[in-house]
Amino acid sequence: MDEQLKKGMLDAFVLAFIKRNDTYGYLIVEKLSEHIEMSESTLYPILRRLCDNGFLSTYNLVHNGRTRKYYSITPSGENRLKIYKQDFNKLKVIFDTLMFRANKSKKKT
Repeated sequence: MDEQLKKGMLDAFVLAFIKRNDTYGYLIVEKLSEHIEMSESTLYPILRRLCDNGFLSTYNLVHNGRTRKYYSITPSGENRLKIYKQDFNKLKVIFDTLMFRANKSKKKT
């Protein structure tokens, strides 16, 4: 996937993943990496930004003697995720429209 396109979508992917269940950073990287290339060095700045913008909140839990930082989506984060979905749908309509026009004009020549 194009790097610039991917960058623009990662916030939405992270919010969508966390919306399903509160989770911690390593698991986010592990699961999202099954679908899109992502590393911890990519994820943690995204998580920080989403927290700073009020889209995520955090809390700590001890697991096997170690403290894990968990991320939870906030109501603002859920609203932002809805906006991302609307934006993606609009982009899909534009893309499909342009592709249809491109295919239609090729048939005329």
